[in-house]
Amino acid sequence: MSERKGLRADSTHFTLGGAPFLILGGSIHYFRVHRAHWRDRLLKLKACGLNTLTTYVPWNLHEPERGVYLFQEQLDMEEYIRLAGELGLWVILRPGPYICAEWDLGGLPSWLLQDKKMKLRTTYSGFTSAVNSYFDNLIPRITPLQFKNGGPVIAVQVENEYGSYAKDEQYLSFIKEALLSRGISEFLMTSDNHEGLKCGRVEGVLQTVNLQRLSGDVQHLAEMQPKKPLMVMEYWSGWFDVWGEPHHVFTAQEMISIVRELLDRGISINFYMFHGGTNFGFMNGAVDLGSYKPQTSSYDYDAPLTESGDYSTKYHLLRNLLSTYNKEPISEPPAVQSRRAYEPVVVSHYISLWESLQCAETHFQADDPVSMENLPANHNNGQSYGYTLYQTDIYSGGELNSRNHVRDRALVFIDRELIGVLDYRTQKVRVSHSKSERTLSLLVENCGRVNYGPALDNQQKGLVGDITLNDVPLKKFSMYCLDMKTSFINRLQSLKWMPVGQKPTYPAFFRGTLVVDQPTDTFVKLPNWSKGVVFVNGQNLGRHWSVGPQKALYLPGPWLKSGDNEIVVFEELKAAETIHFAENPEYSKTVEVSTQLFCTLL
Repeated sequence: MSERKGLRADSTHFTLGGAPFLILGGSIHYFRVHRAHWRDRLLKLKACGLNTLTTYVPWNLHEPERGVYLFQEQLDMEEYIRLAGELGLWVILRPGPYICAEWDLGGLPSWLLQDKKMKLRTTYSGFTSAVNSYFDNLIPRITPLQFKNGGPVIAVQVENEYGSYAKDEQYLSFIKEALLSRGISEFLMTSDNHEGLKCGRVEGVLQTVNLQRLSGDVQHLAEMQPKKPLMVMEYWSGWFDVWGEPHHVFTAQEMISIVRELLDRGISINFYMFHGGTNFGFMNGAVDLGSYKPQTSSYDYDAPLTESGDYSTKYHLLRNLLSTYNKEPISEPPAVQSRRAYEPVVVSHYISLWESLQCAETHFQADDPVSMENLPANHNNGQSYGYTLYQTDIYSGGELNSRNHVRDRALVFIDRELIGVLDYRTQKVRVSHSKSERTLSLLVENCGRVNYGPALDNQQKGLVGDITLNDVPLKKFSMYCLDMKTSFINRLQSLKWMPVGQKPTYPAFFRGTLVVDQPTDTFVKLPNWSKGVVFVNGQNLGRHWSVGPQKALYLPGPWLKSGDNEIVVFEELKAAETIHFAENPEYSKTVEVSTQLFCTLL
């Protein structure tokens, strides 16, 4: 039996199985969609007229601690790929190890940052040895799913947008060889924006381009690769959001006119995103191209399928368009899943952060403050996400100066009374004078590690250096790791919670019970709350912050159960009496994605 002919690029068009093939792809990340919804979202992708699924693979979820590999349940990548194949979709896999993706540290595990000499995305031995160990575990899971073995994987991407980073000329060759030597034998491609194409090449690998509007990018690619098929690997269907700025939208009509032009020219396309999903927990990334801006928990992206899986105007227009490029009729879209606005939940009890410290897994003392990644937590892999509390005693007042060593935001307390906030913009706080001994506490939040750009190597969080009082570095710190894992939230239940009739001491955890008959998707809304994190039955939904633009957190129905459901809200500054629910998301303000935005970012 002759070997199946996989994806080829031997002329100006792709072939698959020896026949001409136009890649019509869409990105849906399994790690951003509840597993119970995978089938629904993939059926909706297919019913839009697409033939290929693309997904990243997040190293930081699959290897959260050195040598500890997680590939089950929500992280069952193999099952996700098999499901796509069962539904008649091809798969382009983007295994990184760096994925960008508006995901914490671009998908790289934070324990890499324990190495003071670390040079991410280079052939530095500390990085390559970690990649080799990870690929030794990851790639054998992918090889049986390749096209030649009867699987749906027709192509694998070599790294991601390396041309925009380009710190090591040998690096892409190393990643290519790391894939090939472990049995990847399907078609290889790279992906870069216009500026990155020049430095993103690697021999024997097809280049593809990322864009939203047409401005010579495709022509540039055609000139660089004559007589080769053209592909837009990331056609940006919308854009991501950052806290404190408007929600981005990209009009359906403009998108459709550009997509029509690309398809009329025979150019393959992948919609990034087709369905964005959610940055559950603390997994959002951040932008820092001069100023640090953390991304929201919602990754709706203004994509054709909304965060909760609804059809948008973009979806319907795109389906109409793609039906003319499909030789066979496309399937009918599945019915929309219902959602519910449950009755508001009254908050019944609270417990202060200070009381919760006895549940912290790691309590550590040192002369100098230690960054999150270097705390002796999680079997000495450091703390990856969440908050860290730093405490020391002071004996005078004056000027507290962070010296820009707070990553990323700190609430400052004297004897548990809030006196100010330190962040990138505010680096000094006045401390009232007193000769008596007082406890200074800094609750430092990792708001999300940068996922793109030159700042990648400098993403340690917590306190990353000395802070001073009247120019004298403070010493003798106690540090508490508050990564707020499910186990921590569960341990809190054994403590004595106070009824809310008494004025709470902030920050605090607030608890209420949602009674459900039939578990259904919903959105959690917290009007008149300030900033914090929402947990439902121990699951971290993500962050809430009154600055917007995100005003509601998506809650997948499968995380609810019939009967009582416990909702815990960690609140930094100001709680309200009730937790609300809505059928639909809400944004504080909206803005169209501008050309200037891309010039700034790319």
